[in-house]
Amino acid sequence: MTNIKPGHDIPQDTGNCWPVFSFRMIFSKSFGYALRGILYVAVMSEKKAKIQLDEIAEKLTVPRYFLGKIMNRLANEAVLASEKGPNGGFSISDNTRTTSLLNLVRITGDSELFDSCVLRLRKCNATHPCPLHHEIESLRNQWHRLLAETTVDDLLKKDQPDFIKSIATVS
Repeated sequence: MTNIKPGHDIPQDTGNCWPVFSFRMIFSKSFGYALRGILYVAVMSEKKAKIQLDEIAEKLTVPRYFLGKIMNRLANEAVLASEKGPNGGFSISDNTRTTSLLNLVRITGDSELFDSCVLRLRKCNATHPCPLHHEIESLRNQWHRLLAETTVDDLLKKDQPDFIKSIATVS
């Protein structure tokens, strides 16, 4: 078994099930782009009222078209405000800072995280569990609670120098 040290990525090339727990494998690109887009708009809202999609995509180094779909979905769900036109753009809404990460998981379609078998077996549930079902279930409950209790505002309150740089870093 591979030793995993705190603060290091979990190896992706091992033959066991540990890679399932890697952040990159748990959440989709849509979730990552949504979260990074919201954080960018929230941080930049102190400097200007509306942030255009081209600026967000450029600063976060993400594909504009894909980010646009995600940002529009966030606006449709009232997580962000959006205004069309040459002077338009995205801005924070009344709901932005109180949005939980679990709500972003739902909006970006990553909810199957909590329903699918970690080993990708077809019939896995409490009645017919896979070999890891019960261990994973407690981890899922912890993840669910963490995501439900963590808001965008919680992430913005962390004292991190170069915050924009950290969310713009390509992984």
